[in-house]
Amino acid sequence: MTSLQRAWRGGKNDWRLHLLSIFSVAVAFVTLASALLVVVNVDGLRDRWARAGRASVYFRVETTQAQVRAIEDAVRAAPGVTDVRFVSSDEARREVLGRGDRVLADLPSAAFPASLEVMVDEGTEGGKLESLASRVQALPQVESVETYQDWTQRLASVLSGGVTASLVLAFVVLGAVVSVVASTIRLALQRRRIEVEVLKLVGATDSYVRRPFVVEGAAQGGIGAFLALVILAVLYGIVRQNLSGELTTLVGMQPVFLPWTFMLAMVTLGSALGAVAAWGSLRKLLVV
Repeated sequence: MTSLQRAWRGGKNDWRLHLLSIFSVAVAFVTLASALLVVVNVDGLRDRWARAGRASVYFRVETTQAQVRAIEDAVRAAPGVTDVRFVSSDEARREVLGRGDRVLADLPSAAFPASLEVMVDEGTEGGKLESLASRVQALPQVESVETYQDWTQRLASVLSGGVTASLVLAFVVLGAVVSVVASTIRLALQRRRIEVEVLKLVGATDSYVRRPFVVEGAAQGGIGAFLALVILAVLYGIVRQNLSGELTTLVGMQPVFLPWTFMLAMVTLGSALGAVAAWGSLRKLLVV
């Protein structure tokens, strides 16, 4: 009888015990997978904003239409600029108030300055965009220029913190999986103590006795990690379905799920941790 067959038979006899272990492993991996999902989306948002090449030029209240058109023509002729759209003060007010915010409705017209929305080719270097913004900012008719680079830097900081948190969670999950699987395998060994003693009496080696338990541990870890991904996928689908389209348009990207390489690595990690935990938990317990 092969190790897989023996592991299947043992797992079927102790299915309640193994099911509880798989659920515990899944709960641990859901935490890690959730953190990784946040990191993946924050990284995608940071990269999208870093390559967006967008700037908003806000004019002073006293700026005339002729001055606005002259600046618009100059900006449109700048290298790398793909589109320039003029947004009047009235249009800006309608866009904001169209969201139904009564507090903003009481603000004066000066709170909604006219602007130019400048789109730059994504291949344009960030330094060129900053140079263009600096030249435009120096014009007396321009109140301010927003290039959204500060948001990119803030997202990079959030991303760094998210990666650190994910690493910490990875160690927590490692300890939880090893503890759960090791305890389960030890209980399974105690339940099959008579079978193990018979095998040892007829000359079976420790390696022969240990193999099906290691297979069971690997299965618990791998199935638990896979179940965690399924649970996270369901939650992700619910959140994405109810996500406001306006929010997606604002941030400039749709949320994405974990790449298949991450999912494969997580299932592999679960199986490896389960196998190692099972093997380590039996080192001293097979002496009869």
